[in-house]
Amino acid sequence: MASVTIAQAEADRYQVLDGWRGLSILIVLAAHLLPLGPKSWQLNDAAGPLGMSLFFTLSGFLITNFLLRKQNVLDFLIRRLFRIVPLAWLYIIIVLSLTQSNISQYLAHIFFYANWPPMQLTDATSHLWSLCVEMQFYIGIAFLVLLLKGRGLLLIPALCLIVTLYRVHDGVYVAINTWYRVDEILAGGILALSFNDKLGVYPKKLLGWLNQWVLIALLLLSCHPESGFMNYFRPYLAAMLIGSSLFGYSSNHISRLMNSKVLFYLASISYALYVIHGGMRYTWLGEGEILEKYIKRPLLFTVLIVLAHLSTFYYEKKFISFGKALSLKVQKRSNNVVAT
Repeated sequence: MASVTIAQAEADRYQVLDGWRGLSILIVLAAHLLPLGPKSWQLNDAAGPLGMSLFFTLSGFLITNFLLRKQNVLDFLIRRLFRIVPLAWLYIIIVLSLTQSNISQYLAHIFFYANWPPMQLTDATSHLWSLCVEMQFYIGIAFLVLLLKGRGLLLIPALCLIVTLYRVHDGVYVAINTWYRVDEILAGGILALSFNDKLGVYPKKLLGWLNQWVLIALLLLSCHPESGFMNYFRPYLAAMLIGSSLFGYSSNHISRLMNSKVLFYLASISYALYVIHGGMRYTWLGEGEILEKYIKRPLLFTVLIVLAHLSTFYYEKKFISFGKALSLKVQKRSNNVVAT
């Protein structure tokens, strides 16, 4: 009975993470597609980093958590590649072919280094900088585990701090370059280490004690362009906010708000929403004079959700299932070789 209770508690926590993922994609879409206030307030400029900091934290947490529990680099890479690449490549090929891009742009996008100088991102692929950061993180963390096994993951806090200090040194508040942004993913890795008791008992106690409304206020402040030095704390505040909803789950209000069926559904199609929306901004549905453009926004959102749903459940799902089956087949073959 105790094991069932523990398993259910962990499942509940992961549901909270789905809520945060759904919220993060809503914030990103709002930042890119809606006016969030007078331009002088720079709320759209703040909403983008807010949504991405939550998304990156979740990614870092889930990837590190997976590798802590199953240090199989090949399994990890196969599953990630078949999750990310099929839709990304399809989108990239369609969009770049429509804009008559050159071979260097194709290569930079297909191999996910378009966010490195010289920048090869186009208007319709500008949002894919985050996939570049993600894929580069996957390769880096895979090599770390391959070389050092589980011990390599314990280097994540130091690596995260180094990246942040590098940002401080160069005076960079927010950027799309991996070396200036990966601390947001690494902060999620620190959260996963805490979740798995790799950093002692005190981080959990601290995160369970912190007031989430205060964390929300500080995170919002750290995302605003005019908040200056506070921008350097954004990765850690995002991780602390999500962590507080994990470790204080039974008693906090934010976690209960995250248990929304709407957010769960948005989380399930969030990757497709993110990839597709960048190009849809530059179609008839997303363009026009100010009044015309925003009158069409409900239709744009409807089309986005329909396309994301179809992509998630009728296109991506097949590749994800194939990736899982391929990973199991490779593991089985590897076990057979070891046995003989």
